[in-house]
Amino acid sequence: MGLLADLIKSVSNVVTGGRHRGATPSREAGRRGGRRSASTPTPRSSSSSAAAVADAIPAGERTRSRRADAEILPGEWGPDATVEVDPHRIGPVRTSYSPQTDGAPDPGEIVWTWVPFEENDGRGKDRPVLVVAAESAGTYLAVQLTSKDHDGEGDFVSIGAGGWDGERRPSWVNLDRVIRVREGGMRREAAALPREPFERVTDRLHQRYGWR
Repeated sequence: MGLLADLIKSVSNVVTGGRHRGATPSREAGRRGGRRSASTPTPRSSSSSAAAVADAIPAGERTRSRRADAEILPGEWGPDATVEVDPHRIGPVRTSYSPQTDGAPDPGEIVWTWVPFEENDGRGKDRPVLVVAAESAGTYLAVQLTSKDHDGEGDFVSIGAGGWDGERRPSWVNLDRVIRVREGGMRREAAALPREPFERVTDRLHQRYGWR
């Protein structure tokens, strides 16, 4: 009877010990699997990273970036970009009526180029401008045209209608904005303005800005 009891106790110990040994790895594995390593950084989402990069880019650069895969218009970007200038600080300006159909933006001609918006935020529009002077550096000074009625407004000069507007609408020159055009930034020659309205515009520019 004592021998039988000892045998039963031995078998029970073997079975119980096996259970404990079999359960331990699972608990340890569970603890190891559930614990995050302190040295492993939490990955940032790609959308958060992209938003952070976009916020760091100036508005003008973002506008140009969005147009990177689109058509770039003459005068919009690069060394031939059309830019607004301070008419009080450009030095002597010689205006002379000399239109020529030679592919260059000559004084007296209305040409098309990309013109920046007044906000100067990288946006702009392809539009006609009147070339009023050639500069010694090979660039040209021009003033912006509009078909919106500005009759009687002191900052605008009426130049009538012509071939630069497909609908032959009357146009006005905006004296308040002077822009610099480069030959490579001109899209096309549109028409030559008659001498009389050209000289009316340039006379007003000389009076307004003290050009000599």
